[in-house]
Amino acid sequence: MAQQTSINLIDDLTGGQAVETVHFALDGRNFEIDLNKKNAAALRKALGGFVANARKASPTNNRRPQGSVGRASAVARSGGTKADRAAYLSAVRTWAHDSGLRVGDRGRISADILARYEAEKNSN
Repeated sequence: MAQQTSINLIDDLTGGQAVETVHFALDGRNFEIDLNKKNAAALRKALGGFVANARKASPTNNRRPQGSVGRASAVARSGGTKADRAAYLSAVRTWAHDSGLRVGDRGRISADILARYEAEKNSN
């Protein structure tokens, strides 16, 4: 049996149809927002003067924002052992599948999915 999953982006400002997810960072925190063509252009225009006069940060200056979840956090949250980490990541994969999110059965899990899992887990 074939399965098809559709993802419809909703503009986070207007609630209408969005065409893209725009990623940006400010004050050491990464953000993303789904926008239609007009709102994406407005955001780029508003930031354009600042971006044109800014310098690109080196990889050593790109710190992970506070509260984000990465591999080290997954190990720490799971108790630190390899088996605990595997159990934690298995729980995340199960939750993601049950939530209709795309996640592979192997390999890395995106920071977005890990953060969403943690947020839901902490809200319960």
